This record gives sequence, C-alpha cells and structure tokens, in this order.
Amino acid sequence: MKRNYYIVALIMLTFFVISFLTNVIGALNPDFIKGFDLSLTLAAFLPFAFFIAYGLVSIPTGMLLEKYKEKKIMIAGFVVSFIGSLLLAVIHNYLSAIISLFLIGCGMAMLQVVINPLLRTSGGEEHYAFNSVLAQLIFGAASFVSPMVYSYFAQNLKGQTTGLLGLFTNIVPANLPWISLYWIFAVISLLMILVIKISKFPVVQLKADETAGPLETHLMLFKKRTVVLFFIAMIAYVGTEQGIANWISKFLETYHHYDPQTKGADTVAYFWGLMTAGGVLGLFLLKILDSRKVLVSFTIAAIVCLSVAFFGSGPVALIAFPAVGFFASVMYPVIFSLALNSIDEHHGSFAGIMVTGIIGGAIVPLIIGGLGDALGLRTGMFFLYITLGYILSVGFWARPLITNQTVFNKKEKQ
Repeated sequence: MKRNYYIVALIMLTFFVISFLTNVIGALNPDFIKGFDLSLTLAAFLPFAFFIAYGLVSIPTGMLLEKYKEKKIMIAGFVVSFIGSLLLAVIHNYLSAIISLFLIGCGMAMLQVVINPLLRTSGGEEHYAFNSVLAQLIFGAASFVSPMVYSYFAQNLKGQTTGLLGLFTNIVPANLPWISLYWIFAVISLLMILVIKISKFPVVQLKADETAGPLETHLMLFKKRTVVLFFIAMIAYVGTEQGIANWISKFLETYHHYDPQTKGADTVAYFWGLMTAGGVLGLFLLKILDSRKVLVSFTIAAIVCLSVAFFGSGPVALIAFPAVGFFASVMYPVIFSLALNSIDEHHGSFAGIMVTGIIGGAIVPLIIGGLGDALGLRTGMFFLYITLGYILSVGFWARPLITNQTVFNKKEKQ
C-alpha cells in the first residue's frame, strides 16, 4: 500500500492534541481546589472522572471501529471533547468540571483506540516502530507545553483589554483565569473536527489478531493469570504517572509554599519533559539490555528520586519530582510490550484490555486524595510505593515468549 504521509502527520497532530488536553490536569489541580473550595478527595474525583472514561469507552470503541471506521470515530471523539471543553468554559462549578473531564476523557479514549492501527497502515508496517516512538516524543512535547500555556494565561490575563488576552478577559471570570484553557481546548477540538472532515482516510485492514474481538474473547482472556497480572501492572503504571503528576503542584504548595501557577506548573511541565528525554535514553538501553533489566533499574531509580522529593528541601523537590518522570519513561512501553509478547493469540483484544488499564489514572489519585485528607498529602502519596513496587516486580516474574532483540542476542542468533 502507498504510504500516506498526510495521514501520518494528522495522527502526530492528534497525539499532540490528546496530550495537550490530558496532561494539564495536574497543573490545574491547585486551582480546582481553590476555585471550587474542594477537599483533596473531591479534587481527586476530577482526574478520576477523566481516566475512568478509558475503562468505560476503550473496548466498546474497538468494537464500533470495525463498523464505523476510523474517520467517523475520530470525528465523534473530537465532538465529545468539544462538548466537554465548552461545558466547563461556560459553566464554572464542580459538577460541570466533573462532567467536562469525563466527556473529554471519553473523546481522548476514542481517539487512542483509532490512531495506533491507523498509524501502522498509513506509515507502513516497516516504519511502525519508528513512527510509534516519534508519536511518543510528540506526546511528551505536548505534555511539557500545556502546563506552560496554563501558566502564561493564568499569570497574564489580569487587566488585559486588547488582543487575544483581552478577549479572554471578557469571557473568563477574573478569579478563574485558568478557565481560558477550556475555551482553547474547545477551539482546538473544533478545528480538528474540520481538518478530519476534509481529510481522505486510507482503508485500514487489521490482521486477524489485531481486531478488538467480541466480548467473549475479552472475558476469556481475563481468565488467564498472565493477562490479569499485566492488566494490574498497567493500572499501577498509569496510577503512578498520574498520581505524581496530579499532586506535584499541590505538594509543593503545601510543604514548600511554592506558587502553583509558576513553580508548580513549571515542575509538572519538567516532569513530562524529562519523561520524554528518558524515553530517548530508554530506546538506546533497550537495544543493548533485556527490557526486564531496564525496567528494574529504572524503577529502583524512580523510587529513590521519589523518596528524595518527599523528604528533601524545596529546591531539592523541584529537581527530584521531574527526575521521577525521567525514570518512569520506560515503564509504559516495556510493560505493554512484555504483555503482548507473553501470549500467542488475541493480541488486539489484549491490547484493548491493557488500554483499559489506563483507569489506574482514575483510581490512584483518588486513593491519594482520600489518604491525604485523613493523614496528610505526603503520607497519602506514600501509596505510590505500592504501585512502584508492583511495577518493579514485573521485571522479575514476566516470562515473555519473545524477548526484545538486543545487539548481543542478535549476534547469538546469527
């Protein structure tokens, strides 16, 4: 099939947008708490609403994809995202925020299900690994940019009467300048709808083991111990990622009195930025080391950095929290690849189950918030030692049927 580089570019743009809309929640968390007068537990229901959508929508979307195809599903995803963004932009209260984030989460989940197989077809199977890595780098770049954009608007809206900032001043409450982001999200979603509408999509032909499969296949897979263990691992990883990202800014404000709109937002941005940089190093290490050894070493380093962030001074925490992101960078791709390489059939259905594990981003921040209200935020964040401990264990019990190829085992095979 002829490569469709326009669609590849569109998919990369979609990855950027997904990350831009998703990974700003952590930076916004202190503003949600202050603006709506929330406890830590109530604040934790905001990322819960977003990420629980993945658990509810991912597998059904995979089933609908075979009937309605990629273009319609992507348009539907951005329509849902547009409605969710516009809701919070217009109605400023806690309930609208919950509904808004849930709808945006549904839209992002729908897009995630579509774009990976579409990338394989449009860019070519032989380039899929490279394109996937490029997509993750773009995803990481957007995660770095979005907290910076939030910080800019939060700091510069006051008193502006001209230009774009002046427009936002007229439609955004003075005490909630961060609401301007949701107007931006709504506009971005609308523009993506228009771009996708005029784009011509290729026919995606999934291999037999790449299709989502019926519900019976998913239930059958859940009876396998290996599937359940890796599903828990995905919950643990996304829970760790979001449990840190969502509480960094509030932690720094509570224990070190840093402004969440400046230092807090910057630290969240650097957390995501270093996660991208760590991914580049991880790619190199995976060429020379068994992925399980990489996972174990990086997870131990992440635990050490997290401990330093918890108990160190303010300036030390500003460095240690982003460092956790650096060492967390390899966890998702290694866990996902170990999982798919540990069974010999129904990879499409298993991938859908693993994507559903993104609900960890709903569960763990909520647990931290509840523990934080009862025992203090630092103590609540100690729960991350449990999730990181489980991720560490994967490196010891995983028994993939196919191990990652390194320069050393490649020579042995030759």
